[in-house]
Order: sequence, then C-alpha cells, then structure tokens
Amino acid sequence: MNKSINRRNFLRISAVAGAGAAFLPKSVSAGAIQPVDVKSDVKKETEISVRTLGKTGIEIPILSMGVMRADNPSVLRAAYNSGIKHFDTAHGYQEGKNEEMCGNFFKDKPRDSFIISTKIHFNYPLKDNFEKEMDDNLALSLKRLQMDYVDIFYLHAVKDNEALTEKRVIEWLEKIKKEGKAKFTGLSTHAGKPEILDAAIEANAYDVILMSYNFKMGRLDQWEVAMDRAVKAGIGLIAMKTMAGGVEGADGKKKVNGQACLKWAWKNSNITTAIPGFTNYDLLDDCLAAAKSPELTETENTYLASLKNTEMMYCQQCNKCEEQCPEHLPIPDLMRVYMYAYGYKHAQLSKETLNELHLSKDICNSCTNGCKVHCVSGFKVGEKIAAVKPVMDIPYVLLS
Repeated sequence: MNKSINRRNFLRISAVAGAGAAFLPKSVSAGAIQPVDVKSDVKKETEISVRTLGKTGIEIPILSMGVMRADNPSVLRAAYNSGIKHFDTAHGYQEGKNEEMCGNFFKDKPRDSFIISTKIHFNYPLKDNFEKEMDDNLALSLKRLQMDYVDIFYLHAVKDNEALTEKRVIEWLEKIKKEGKAKFTGLSTHAGKPEILDAAIEANAYDVILMSYNFKMGRLDQWEVAMDRAVKAGIGLIAMKTMAGGVEGADGKKKVNGQACLKWAWKNSNITTAIPGFTNYDLLDDCLAAAKSPELTETENTYLASLKNTEMMYCQQCNKCEEQCPEHLPIPDLMRVYMYAYGYKHAQLSKETLNELHLSKDICNSCTNGCKVHCVSGFKVGEKIAAVKPVMDIPYVLLS
C-alpha cells in the first residue's frame, strides 16, 4: 500500500469498496495503515475524547453524526469506521428515507457498536389522538430503522414549556420506555430559552436534551447557567446548530470555520457530544480533525470573536418578532427554513420544516406596506420569508 495515501482518499476508496474499513491501532504509526477484511465494517480505535451522557451512563465520543442531511450511506460508513458511535436521525428527515438509510446500514452491525436516536414532532395543544399518533409514528420509525428500540427518543423541536410538562406527554414517554421501545427519552429544542431547560428539570422525565449551542447565541450566560442546573440534575446535553448557520455572512457565500465552531462548543464540559451534519468526506475529515485536537487556538478564538457581532444566518429564537407580526407567524421557524435553504443549501430540509408548520400559502399578504417586523439581530425578515415562500410549491421530487 502506498504509505503516502492520505486519510481522506483512503476513506473514499474504502467506502466505495463496500465497507473497506481500516483501523489504526495505537501501536501502528500514522504512515502504516493496515488493511482489514473488506467484507465487513470494522470500527477503528477512536482517538477522540469520550464523555458520559448524564445519568444514562452512556459513554460517547465528543463527535457524533447528525444524519439529517446525509443521503449517501458511504459517508455513514466512513463515519462509523472512523470511531463515531452516536448517530442522530428523525422521523421526518427526507420523508423517512433518512431512517431507512440508517436501518439498512446498521442492520448487520453489532447493536452495542452504535447509539441511534430519532425524533418525532407533535402538535400542542395535544390532539385527542395524541397517543395513538405517536405510537403509530414510533412504530413506523422502528420499522424503517429495522430495530426493536432506539437508544434515545426525542420529542422534536419543543419550544413551549407547557408541551414538555404536559401529563399525557410524560406518561407516553414513560410508556415507551417500559415497552422497551426507547432506552432513554428526551427533547430537542432550537429555542435558546433557559426556561425550557428548567421546565425539563422540573418535569423529571427527560434523560437527554438535544439543544442549539453556539458562539452566536443570545442570552448565552443565562443559557449556560441553566445548562449547569440541567447537568446537576443528571440530564445529558448534546449540542446541535454548533455552526451557527454554516456560513459567515448573511449572503451565504462563505462557509464558516467549522472546526473553530465545534471546539468552542466542546470547551464547555457540560456538552457530552455534538452532532454536526456532515454530508461528504471533506466535511467529515474536518470534524474529525477538530475532535482529535479540540483545544481552541488563539487564531480560532480571534476568528470567532470577529464574527460575534456580524449578521449570520443563525436566528436567536428570541420570539420578539412574533409579537410584532400582525399575522403572528412562527418567524423563528421561518428563519430556520431560510438557514436550511441558503446556509445549508438544503432545499428539501427547508420544505420538510415548512410542511411541519402547516402554513397558508397566503402568508404575509396582509402586510401590503412592507414587513412590520424589526429583528434584534438585523434580519430582513420580510425578504427572507419571501425567499422561502416559493419552496412551498416545489414538489419533493425536484428537491431530492
């Protein structure tokens, strides 16, 4: 084997070979990559730090994979073979195809060699058939995943305290754990509101919280104090949206320094792991490089400081805009739709999120003299909503 082959090209070769996994034992030098049986996937010994996920006791490398946007099982294989253990998907991602891809990949893997999580949306106030609808959706998710249980089940994108403390919700979560369909339960939230974490602590029903956490967040000091409280209560914290939109400016032309963003999140020891949504080998390599040298450099600190007061695509989810909107639109969610389309360059995810909002195609028509919303982050809200409205009419088949 050519000793000058770099890791990125090796991952490409091994993935295309159909599970051509390779590992690098600690006793082997970096230049002497040893081949393994190409007929099976073999995880390499990870060089990545491991942390414990709250009271679950699960030990996870600080780098995990958000499978959300990935549609290439070879990238999933490369991540698995690189030592990544935790993989996060959801019922609605890619209209279920994301769960199906995970199921097809993991069906032959030892069940203790990976940790899988999935998420399901629900409407609040609760419908009369809440329990049946959630049961049916979870059954479908498990069928797609070809698994009897998930390691972590999340209530997806919770933004109301009342929703996560609702008695029926808590009883349903307890039921699926008793039935063995989920080892642990939690919630995901894009809203950086400390009140969400405090409500989860009070409910005493959540093992894990998947939450937005990045250097651009507002109320960061209050959020981090609430994180301390959650960890002391035994709740494991997992970070998402660490890239703060994925691009440096409002125009979406320049990618953010992902390594710096991840390292910033990991410096908080309350974060067990992060789930960046890499979709190709280059992005995976970038995340792995950060995980193997997780200390922020002076240059990276300076870089992040330079962006602190710059408009990017990450919405602060402060909800002040909704009070100003005559139609009371879910503007923070719409700003997330915009970020998915123009930051992540993922129109399908934009449409999925729009569909979950159940909005009329006539939104914003009442504001004939321009948008009334003045965003504290400087977002041109009216222009951004106008930019994502056409996605409502584009068939999924044209976005895949």
